[in-house]
Parts: sequence; C-alpha cells; structure tokens
Amino acid sequence: MSGHIYRPMLAKDAPAPFSDKDWVFEIKWDGFRAISYINHTLSVKSRNEKELKYNFPELEELTHLARNIVVDGEIVVMQAGKPDFQALLERGKAVLPREIERRREQEPATYVVFDVLEKDGKPLTKLPLLERKKILQASLTEGKYVLLSDFIEEKGEAYYSLVLEKGLEGVVAKRKDSQYEEGMRTGSWLKIKELKTCDCVVFGYRRGEKSREKTFGSLVLGLYDSEGKPVYVGNVGTGFSEEMLKALIDAFEKLKTSAEAPFKVEEEEKVTWLEPKIVCEVAYQVLTRDMRLRMPRLKRLRDDKSPEQCTLDQIAEAKKPEAPAAEKLSEYAAKRRFEETPEPKGGEKKTEGLIFVVQEHHARRLHYDLRLESGGVLKSWAVPKGIPQASGERRLAVQTEDHPYDYAGFEGTIPKGQYGAGTVKIWDKGSFEPKLWEDDKIEFTLNGQTLKGRYVLVRLKKAKEDNAWLLLKGKD
Repeated sequence: MSGHIYRPMLAKDAPAPFSDKDWVFEIKWDGFRAISYINHTLSVKSRNEKELKYNFPELEELTHLARNIVVDGEIVVMQAGKPDFQALLERGKAVLPREIERRREQEPATYVVFDVLEKDGKPLTKLPLLERKKILQASLTEGKYVLLSDFIEEKGEAYYSLVLEKGLEGVVAKRKDSQYEEGMRTGSWLKIKELKTCDCVVFGYRRGEKSREKTFGSLVLGLYDSEGKPVYVGNVGTGFSEEMLKALIDAFEKLKTSAEAPFKVEEEEKVTWLEPKIVCEVAYQVLTRDMRLRMPRLKRLRDDKSPEQCTLDQIAEAKKPEAPAAEKLSEYAAKRRFEETPEPKGGEKKTEGLIFVVQEHHARRLHYDLRLESGGVLKSWAVPKGIPQASGERRLAVQTEDHPYDYAGFEGTIPKGQYGAGTVKIWDKGSFEPKLWEDDKIEFTLNGQTLKGRYVLVRLKKAKEDNAWLLLKGKD
C-alpha cells in the first residue's frame, strides 16, 4: 500500500428525503467512522487517527477477508437490531485487556464497510462511486464481524421511510458519479435525518437556577470557521440526565479558564468560560439567520471526536441535490446559436481529477475567464483585470453562466453578433483541489502551468449584483 493516511469524506445535511436516478441511498449508521488499512497486518484509524484495533480485536478478521486494500466504514455495536452508541462508547473507553475481552464477548462490534479508497497500492479516490462499489464487492468478503453496506438506487424517499420504521437514524445519499473527496463536505454526499444534528464544542456554561442551582443552566456552544476561529452558535439547556449534569459540572472544574472570551455572547457576566475540550452532539430544528441553532437539544457527548473537527460547515444550510448538467447549462445554451458559433454544445465525458482553465477573452473588453469544474460543469467568473499571482492581491470577479466541461479545451473566434464575440485562447489550465465550497465562499488550490497555490473567492454581499465576487491570492 502507498502509506498515505486518508481523511474521511464528509456529508452535508439535506433538508428532506428525495428520489433521484443519479443518487444511491444507504443506511446512516450511528457508530465510529473508521478507515482500515488491510494487509498481512491491520490498522483501523478513527477520524482523529486514533488506532482502534486494540479496542475492537474482532476486526482482525479483516486480514482474512481482504488483502492490500484500504476501506472506509462505520463500527457499530448492535442491540435489539439497532446501533447502541452508548455501548460503543464504553467499548472505546476500555483499556485493560481483560475488560476489552469481556466487552467483546458481551457486545461484539460490527464493521459496516461502504467504500474502498485504495487497492494494491493504487489510489481509487478519483473513480466514480459506483465503480468503487464494484471494486469493493469484488475485493472484500463478508465475515462474522464485517458486512458490506447495502444501497438502493433512485428511490430515496421510500427507503428513508423504511429506515425510520426500523428505528434507525436516517440515510446517506451519494451521487453515483461522486469522487472520494478527502476531508471535504462538498454536497456530493448528504445525510438525511428527522432532525438536523451538529457536533459542537463546549466553550463555557451559564449559571443554573432553582433545581439546577448546584450544576448549570445551559452550555455555551461554538464551532470553528475555515480559519480556525471559534464562532458562537447558541446554548443548549435540555437533554441532560441528572447523572450527566453532575458529571459535567465536576469535569468543568478542571477546565475553567481566565483567558479572554472566545466570542461575544449576551449576559457574558453569567458565563463561566472553559478550555474547549468537550464535544457534544446537538439536535436542532433549523438554523436562524444570525447562525444560531433553534430549539437545540443535547443528544450525547462525543469522546470519539476532537474539538478541531467541529467546523462551521456542518450547519451551512444544506442545498437540495444539484441539478443535472443539462439543466445547469440551459442559460449557456439559450445565449448561443450553435449553428454560427464554434463553441462546444457540451457532452464530452470528464476524465479523472478536477480541472480548471483560465481563458483570455478578447471580447468588447479584454478579460480573463476563470472556470472551475464542479458537478459536471465549469463554474465561471469573468475577471476584468486578470488573475492575481502575488499573495494579498485581489481582483473583482463577476460570476457568469455555467459552461460545459469540454469548454475547457476551447480556443477560437466567436463571430460578431454572437454572445461574447471575440477571440478566446487558453491562458492557463491544470488541476485544482477545493478546500471549501459554500454559497458565498470558495477556497481552492490551483496546480496549473502558470498559476499555483491557494486562492479564495468571496461573494460581495453589499454589491448591487449578487454575481459580484472578490478573487484573492492567498498565502501558500
């Protein structure tokens, strides 16, 4: 194997179940996410790269079921036909060999495998999901403690209803053509549950009153933005048992801090600030406009997740599944008469890897078109003064209609009288790696012949037109 340590691909929240022929649907398992590196020896890594094989020795079975392969899945402990996360947590905390063995016999774990990332030293992450699924089925045999995740195509709404009837948490929807984007939450995978949930960091607590006078009233919650700065997302004061209230207030004694408050909150004088060490999962109804969790309720504490993994992109309002490429290109097609312009109509199949292109466009005014591949099309911005190449430089970028994938190879002259009339030639091209892709902000790294390094696109919210962005060259 390559020796590369893979980061799990992440899923965004979806607003509702849906059906779509371009998607598959799997059960969302309530367990520990784990990537397994299988050869003569075994390594099972958690999301924060903790070695899990010692706590779950039954997973050594993997070395007899596959060879020279890296797979992604979820470790669960099943009780009465449903995952029991509390039992799983207890297994994860066990340290003594005798205790680990006792729990293995009483509460055996199951590893549900849903993806393959590498085989015989060759990375597979750039392959479409369905192709990876076929390779996985041919490469891994099921065992006593290892299962392959079933999935259903297209009929997401019916499957979601069935899953809820069984008392399970929900489903994960995945685009059939999705690549495995390490550590990313791009929207190619969506989690669909009855309530939205978010893993938050406990930054402090508010004093309790009456029956909670000796413990606390609510926890002060935050998430980290893309620059690692904490952002306040609200308080949670429900969902606690008496035992949890007492255990937490005891734990808080060691975490109290006199450091400056990480963010502003109302009635700050009632808050006791803590070192950000505790992670909890919170269920909530909706996200308010000022980025607060509405009607939050504590679901559980999460010892399996580090505070640094609790990022703001979890609560970015989820979008419905992207429209097919043909639908996205309707504006592009409407502006052109293909019997007169040499521009491509679209239809060329994409190759492996995400591509970008910058085209020098001598139209009525010279400008440069930046195009980034996303969802089968090229998202496009016209940059009048050219692409910045020095750190700190910034340029106005005006978003235009999506272009077809094969426009990346287009050079030629668009005739007079046609939309965008003028000469187009490729100025730079290559691959790119997205780091963050949200409605108002896109961070990415370019690897072109001329352009290299980190870039950021930020939508200008106060601009008269909502298609005005700022393109910045970041520090590498």
